[in-house]
Amino acid sequence: MKEIGTPFFICNPKSYLYGEECLDLAKAADDFAEKYGVETFFTAPYADLAKINDNTENIIVTAQHMDPLSPGRGMGHVLPESLKAVGAKAVFLNHAEQSLKLNTLVKTIKKAKELDIITVVCADSLEEALAIAKLGPDILLCEPTELIGTGQTSSFDYIIETTTKIKEIDESILVMQASGISNGEDVYNTIVHGADGTGATSGIMEAPDKAKKLEEMIQAVVKAEKEIK
Repeated sequence: MKEIGTPFFICNPKSYLYGEECLDLAKAADDFAEKYGVETFFTAPYADLAKINDNTENIIVTAQHMDPLSPGRGMGHVLPESLKAVGAKAVFLNHAEQSLKLNTLVKTIKKAKELDIITVVCADSLEEALAIAKLGPDILLCEPTELIGTGQTSSFDYIIETTTKIKEIDESILVMQASGISNGEDVYNTIVHGADGTGATSGIMEAPDKAKKLEEMIQAVVKAEKEIK
């Protein structure tokens, strides 16, 4: 498994971008990752993963979801081996927009580990985060569902409490906090209060200049890193 540098940043366009526009932002993220030395993940629709992987060198190409199946039957599902084959190094699981039952999540995390794919697993409450921590995800994204896309970040108390309690269960898990991240200041505050990483969707997608907003956020990661070291 690739060792993940911290603090890290995840640019998550969801389905706002696809094709050439998605590739252009991925290339910008790739340039910023190299320029600022920040571990940067970039998610994309499945159909765009191969092209993004072929045209970047520094970002961690990330799938939005996968299913716990092996080659064979499974029409319409997302085959983990197919993601691995096109260069995906990480995968989101249990996002509020693609939530999983516990038994499915257990199987999918196990499958990702077998294929050496980094897991970014979402939890929408402290209770769910603590339960998922026992499954050994690589990154645990603590993101209250009600704050997604609102521009309102989690409280500093929530960030500190969830991060501390997850580390008590498994100190190797990286804890990501990303609710409502809208600008560089949000990124900075989230990381200096203990998160191993953060990321954004609408904060970048709704900006007049998406690449400029992404760079602002990655610069804030660098600023926060200097503060905590």
